[in-house]
Order: sequence, then structure tokens, then C-alpha cells
Amino acid sequence: MFVKLFNLLVTGLTLFSILAACSTAAQVPTPTPTAVPVNPTPLSSRVTLTYITFREDGSSPRYTITVQTPRLTGSEDERVIKFNERMNEVIQGEVNYFRENILAHMSSPPITSGSFLDVGYTLVYQRGDIWSLKFNFVGYSDGAAHPFHYSLTMNYDLEQGRKLSLDDLFVEDSGYLKTISSYCIAQLSKRDIGFFGGFEQGADPTSENYRNWNIANEGLLITFDEYQVAPYAAGPQTVTVPYSELKSLINQQGPLVVVLR
Repeated sequence: MFVKLFNLLVTGLTLFSILAACSTAAQVPTPTPTAVPVNPTPLSSRVTLTYITFREDGSSPRYTITVQTPRLTGSEDERVIKFNERMNEVIQGEVNYFRENILAHMSSPPITSGSFLDVGYTLVYQRGDIWSLKFNFVGYSDGAAHPFHYSLTMNYDLEQGRKLSLDDLFVEDSGYLKTISSYCIAQLSKRDIGFFGGFEQGADPTSENYRNWNIANEGLLITFDEYQVAPYAAGPQTVTVPYSELKSLINQQGPLVVVLR
């Protein structure tokens, strides 16, 4: 009897040892979570606005094209690449238009010293994710009475990687164009520029008339190209619409919230 009990005890201990060993082998240590590196620095703080220069000269017909293209450096983020591509597209579109619609119709030899196109830009505003640039174009068509000037603007949210529209700034169906137009007309009418000599329609509340706008520190900067609201001699006109005039119309979840802080 004693021997039988002893054998049972030994057998039980052996089975316990085997089960314990299996249990230990089956336990897989829980890996320590690895923290994903997060860059707390906003994208706009990691980049620097520089520019690329370009010059092209031709002799038949005679012409010169000079360009400064804005470019962000300091990051390979796809949003930065997209920004740079967009800036290049804007300028190349105008350069191609100059080649195809002006140079293509020039005579050789030239009537004067030839044609030219000069492209530059101004950083009007940058804060947080918002970048607001104004492109300035000055050109001349050989034989013309005088050079021409015009502008294009770009307001860009770098964090979202997209161009902003005026609609993004204001409450939907707020009629913001009428408010902006009324303010601009009031300001233009005070200037000795011949505004009421047939140029009033250039300040009517249409998207086309207010296509050139910039977010600025003091307000919304509106640019009217030459001949739009005044004769050539008066030159392009700009009006800054104070944010206080637009306060009730501003989208409180929109881009201007950063500006108004």
C-alpha cells in the first residue's frame, strides 16, 4: 500500500512538473510599446521661403524673360513639395502665355529693343499655417506704347496642403462680396484716379473683380490691376479692408481665426 501511494505521488509530481514547464514555455513576454516619434514643431516652422531664379533670352524675336519662383526648403514633406509645385505652375502658366500669345506675334528684327517679361513675388503674410503671396508681372510687347503690369495672388494653408479661396474665410451665404465691394468703392471714390470715368464696374461684387486678394496683418488686401478701376496712368490700385469691417461675416473655424488672435 505504501509503495502504491509512493508511486502515485511520484507520478503526480512528474505530471505537475511537465505541465508547469509547458505553461512557462507558452508564456510569451509582452513587448514594451515603442513610442512613435512625433515632431511637435509645426510644418511652417520647419521650412524657409527662398526662391529660384530663371532667365531666358532670345534673338528671333528679341526678348528676355526673368523669373523669381518662391520655394520652401527645409523639409521633404509631401505638402511642401505640393506647395512648390503649385508656385511653379502659377508662374510657368504665365510664362507660357507670354511665349504663345505675345512672342509668337512679334516681328524680327524688333521695332524697339524687344519684348520682356519680369516675374517677382512678395510675401504679404505668414503666420501659423497660412502663407499669403502676391506675384507681380511686368512685361512689354515690342512696339507697344508702354509696358503692362498685373498681379496674381496665392493664399495657402500649408498644414492642409491646399490653396485657400475667399469662401473659406467667411460664413456661408454671408454676402461678403457685397461688404468688401462697398468698402472698396467708398475708398476708390476718394482717390483722384478717374474711378467714375467708366471704371465703376471693376469694383462690382463679383468673384472675378476680387480674384486678387491677400490675407494681411491689417485686413484683407485687395488688388485691382491697371485698367480695372482706373486708367493706365493711375496704375494698379490696392485697398485694405479692415477685419473690423468683416467681423460679423468671418468664419470662426476658418483661416482668419489665426490672424485675429
